Amino acid sequence: MADFVREGRLFRVSGFLPSHRQLFLVSEATLVDRATTRIEVYMGHVELMFLKPYYRDGLHIRRATAAEFGVLSERHGIPARDAVYTWMLERDGGSFVVSGNPSWREAEYALMGDRRSLYDPRESWPPEFPAESGQVS
Repeated sequence: MADFVREGRLFRVSGFLPSHRQLFLVSEATLVDRATTRIEVYMGHVELMFLKPYYRDGLHIRRATAAEFGVLSERHGIPARDAVYTWMLERDGGSFVVSGNPSWREAEYALMGDRRSLYDPRESWPPEFPAESGQVS
């Protein structure tokens, strides 16, 4: 199982499209943490989410443990079949999303040019500039 770990970065909820059930989280290149890349996380087929607007210490996206899922299932009425689709967003739990497998993209901000988003459906992927991507599984 491949977790997504980017600690020490400021992430924010950048958008949710209810008609398509899509959630986007982003971390910009900032002078504060000396980051030079833009990171975007996409979660599709969102059924339920409990989020903070900002994640000041970064993200650690991983599948919920059996114990965590048991608590969430009881508290929020999540059916047992959704255990494999329940993702914790922080190392210590707290925030979670019930969705399809999260995916992520990362690129040097300076190389993106006029491109505003790494998940822009009007732009090709992979882009002409160096970028990394993956999926949490």
